[in-house]
Amino acid sequence: MGHPSSDRLQSIALARQSWLHERSTSAAPVPAWLGRSWSRCLDMGLSPEQAVGFDAVSPAQMRRVQEASQPLIQAARPVLDELVRAMGNIGYFAILTDAQGVVVDVHGPVDRSDPRAHVIARVGVDLSERAIGTSAISAALNELQPVWLHRGEHFFNDTSVYSCAGAPVFAPNGQCAGMLDLTGVDVTERPALKHLVRRSARSIENRWLLQAPHTLMLRLNWPGNAPGDDSDGLLTLDQDGHVLGANPTARQMLSIDLGTQDLHASDLFAMPWEHLFDAARHNAAGSEVPLWSGLRLHTQAQTAGQEPIACEAGLHSSGKALHDVTTELIRQAVAKAGGNVAEAARALGISRATVYRKLGAPKH
Repeated sequence: MGHPSSDRLQSIALARQSWLHERSTSAAPVPAWLGRSWSRCLDMGLSPEQAVGFDAVSPAQMRRVQEASQPLIQAARPVLDELVRAMGNIGYFAILTDAQGVVVDVHGPVDRSDPRAHVIARVGVDLSERAIGTSAISAALNELQPVWLHRGEHFFNDTSVYSCAGAPVFAPNGQCAGMLDLTGVDVTERPALKHLVRRSARSIENRWLLQAPHTLMLRLNWPGNAPGDDSDGLLTLDQDGHVLGANPTARQMLSIDLGTQDLHASDLFAMPWEHLFDAARHNAAGSEVPLWSGLRLHTQAQTAGQEPIACEAGLHSSGKALHDVTTELIRQAVAKAGGNVAEAARALGISRATVYRKLGAPKH
């Protein structure tokens, strides 16, 4: 039996021969995302034997890219410092690009005496798929998911010296704003870097969201999983309760698309939205809040510049009695459900009998 690394390289070589030279996709299957990238390169008329120029964009374009990427760069730099520490001396460095694959920042031990490292680790170089073929950068930007790429899985022969992990980075509005890449030259394969780059991209997204102007930030997690780390969903609101931004976890939890929806907190939470702001004034234990979907989330509320505190649904600064606040919440839920008591009860996680009793309405 061959060494695992040699077996891996041999399987890659067989796939390259089948896909890129014989134009056969059946003899040596590859991951679907990799096959799609190779196919795109072939459709563009590219050939693996072509020389790769690693060209930089024009100075004028680079100024525009740098200006537009400042929020991404500022959010990423503290994360990249920690990332480089985590990678130690294994020979990998970090590259940050914009959404078109143009390098906007580089961190880590780049061996500038090695032209293969220096040529890709330059701010302004175009590392898009059209420019350098299949890479972790182009794959992450096209697939919008983390990838790991080793040696000959890159399209061009010139790029088969690299091993890299990549993950997309999303802006607070949910749009892909760039990607984070970890690259090594003629290094040992490190698939675990795919997990590290994914976690680091998540940290960048969270820092970016929290640095953007907002009045209230909500940390979200499922009941039984107390909020408190980068795995939390994060949602930011302005002073009137309008949604300003959300990280990918929150967008998945709440099933929202900020690119197509103008959302308010009352569209998401089956409770008076003002209670979320009131909760930020109280040092209370964590609590669950209902969604209109019928699900419930554990939530912490935090005003800008404030230490996080738990959201206690039902506390209200107006001084209303708890009974009045509860009744108000139920009335809003019924109105939101178009008068459907059963739907409102499911959203609030209570029985229909409780809804009728609180509202003093006859049962039907």
